[in-house]
Amino acid sequence: MESKKPLILVSNDDGISAKGINELIKYLRPLGEIVVMAPDSPRSGNGCALTVTNPVHYQLVRRDVGLTIYKCSGTPTDCIKLARNTVLDRKPDLVVGGINHGDNSATSVHYSGTMGVVIEGCLNGIPSIGFSLCNHGADANFEPTKEYIQKIVTTVLEKGLPPLVCLNVNFPDQQDLKGVKVCEQAKGHWHKEWEACPRLHDKNYFWLTGEFANMDLENDRSDSWALSHGYVAVTPTTVDLTAYNYMDELREALLD
Repeated sequence: MESKKPLILVSNDDGISAKGINELIKYLRPLGEIVVMAPDSPRSGNGCALTVTNPVHYQLVRRDVGLTIYKCSGTPTDCIKLARNTVLDRKPDLVVGGINHGDNSATSVHYSGTMGVVIEGCLNGIPSIGFSLCNHGADANFEPTKEYIQKIVTTVLEKGLPPLVCLNVNFPDQQDLKGVKVCEQAKGHWHKEWEACPRLHDKNYFWLTGEFANMDLENDRSDSWALSHGYVAVTPTTVDLTAYNYMDELREALLD
């Protein structure tokens, strides 16, 4: 590995063949040495899932100057753990997830395998960023994201991120982007989440689907608002889930 360049570890949840990760690799190559460890097939919605009942296998796909690509039989989080512990000879300077085919704003951050990549990096003290485009199409146009991805990555490589903080970056699906907004996570929940798909003699089969119910549509600080108005939504996300603002009240209630 070229130790003089920043080492960037890349993964995703759409799989090694997805257009998004291959575009991301092209955008990142001028910025450092790239090592990719990505699932061998789609793992969308895996969140921070781990493979614990079967062994995980990886395989070298390609090796060039400044770029090494592996595919892995496990989850996105497995990929980061495996790369860190088996193929890398030093700690990455950055972990990057994406570019995801689909929106990972608002509460989707909890389900996203792309953000599972990012959270795993963050938990291990590595600055980590997830990139997503609000387009599920296999041939989505990622080109408008290029300059933003390069600027955000360069900034984080230079300045770092606070402990236990990572970035969730979402792009609206449009050619002309209005710029960046630093956002908070939109408040809401998913509903209408199952669509029936009966099989012969059995009606109890369903496809996961759903609609996001945004509970603060007019909140111009939220990632959902930014995306709907043509901005790149950058949401600083903490992996420390402690509700600090409730601790004193809870302490009084339990210890009174």
